[in-house]
Amino acid sequence: MRTTAHLALLFAAATGLTTLAAAPATAETITTIDSGHVDVFGVAFEDGAFHLHVHDEAAEAEYEPSEVLLVAKSAAKTSVPTDPAYAFLGTPGAPVWVLPQVQDPNLLWPGIAAEEIEPGVFTEGTLKLKVERVRGPGDFSIFTTDAVGAPTVLVDSGNGLPDRIELTAGGHRHANWAFEAAGTYTVTVRASGTLAATGQKVVSDSATYRLKVNR
Repeated sequence: MRTTAHLALLFAAATGLTTLAAAPATAETITTIDSGHVDVFGVAFEDGAFHLHVHDEAAEAEYEPSEVLLVAKSAAKTSVPTDPAYAFLGTPGAPVWVLPQVQDPNLLWPGIAAEEIEPGVFTEGTLKLKVERVRGPGDFSIFTTDAVGAPTVLVDSGNGLPDRIELTAGGHRHANWAFEAAGTYTVTVRASGTLAATGQKVVSDSATYRLKVNR
């Protein structure tokens, strides 16, 4: 589901007993996305600078991070496995909300993509996405699972940040995104890479994404 909420804040001041003076309204448009294939961390490189964005594949739309609220529905709620390899998610049996690596059509399927970057722009075709800060009611992690279910942790706010995810120019990947409590999270990231032509390191401005986890 994709909905757009128009939030307007109006200010008025009374002058005398009957006259009201209203200041001009300001409005912000927020698009809410809770299902489908969405490259949440979309990374592009244009005119010598990185551009971090959200790419909604289903709607064929691109947004600035500040324009989107990404939602993990209550259907994403599960329990922490008893396998000790999953201890980074918390106590076995405790609730955890997971947006899975393999697509579930009822849930948001978050991707990490550098498809818009041509191979050869960066040294060895690699760049990094640094997760600098997470704020929310619980810990947040990104991890992959192999064919037998063994996890590889890419990001874990519970054991300290920053964490770095390696990306390949022209590449695209999916992983499990886990939240250890319901509520609203913000995740701040920054991209970097070394230009193959000059050896110059390029670092993006930070971008903050907002995600809501439904109980």
